[in-house]
Amino acid sequence: MYQQGQGVPLDYAKAMKWNQLAANQGRSDAQTNVGVMYHEGRGVPRDYAGAAMWYALAAEQDNARAQNNLGVMYGLGQGVPQDYVQAHMWLDLAVSRLPPGIDRDTAVKGRDWVAAQMTPAQIAEAQRLAREWKPRGVRAE
Repeated sequence: MYQQGQGVPLDYAKAMKWNQLAANQGRSDAQTNVGVMYHEGRGVPRDYAGAAMWYALAAEQDNARAQNNLGVMYGLGQGVPQDYVQAHMWLDLAVSRLPPGIDRDTAVKGRDWVAAQMTPAQIAEAQRLAREWKPRGVRAE
């Protein structure tokens, strides 16, 4: 609520506090929110490595939004070494899990941009990794 200013004044510091508490308990939605706050510098100083860490925790639990965001970070080399194979894998997973709409369309465009930077062998490797990927420690949201 604080993160969106819904029913309460917009307050990123309070949003971070509550998201952090839930994220520390393994909630992938909260981990993704904490990642976004670090990524955008809302309520905390911008920290790409911190954002990537929180996105990775949520992405490993099969959170499609986090998978998309982590893929973008790998594609741009923000907070992680630039790695197009990892970027493509995470974006491909996000595309396969996001419902039709703007978020999925954005993930498709990101994956296509990354693919344009890759060799056919790298794309094949990323697709293999995505096929073989299994979520870890999925918790009910």
